[in-house]
Amino acid sequence: MFEISFLALEGLFTAVWLVARLFVWIRQKKIIWKREAVLLLMYINLAIIIRFVFFPRALVNGQIQPLVFDAEAAFPFRVNLVPIVHMLEFDSVKDIIWNLAGNTAMFIPTGIILPIVYKQLNNFGKVIAAGAFISFCIELIQLPFASRASDIDDLILNTLGVMIGYGIYALVKKLRSALKDS
Repeated sequence: MFEISFLALEGLFTAVWLVARLFVWIRQKKIIWKREAVLLLMYINLAIIIRFVFFPRALVNGQIQPLVFDAEAAFPFRVNLVPIVHMLEFDSVKDIIWNLAGNTAMFIPTGIILPIVYKQLNNFGKVIAAGAFISFCIELIQLPFASRASDIDDLILNTLGVMIGYGIYALVKKLRSALKDS
């Protein structure tokens, strides 16, 4: 059995992020601070997603519980490939709402940030594909952890969040353009 704490995983994520940015700075031979500030938004977005996807929302004794890898408990993988069927199978209405709203809202910032950070993601289809890919990768990473489950419903709800986020981004962009033209 192997456990990883929330702070350890966030620390690992931060270290990987910083090393990746360092390689970019070395390759480019400069740091573009405005771009780094925008990329910081993506880092914060992903850090928050890591928190809520990999670590249960409930605290025990005021502590976030660790992510546990137990090979004997992990296999067979817990996977739901049937959409919508299990979406409402929770203990209470509050849990259903938390699942639906949480999985959607968590990815709204992704739909806003992706086209700002990556100029080649310049339309609805590209942003949705990138957001769905991020969500898919998260679902794959969850596979070996017995306390987590990979669920097509999460992928659907996360992608819906990206769609809403991109809609907000496009609306703000259109309003800004209209204000400039008037």
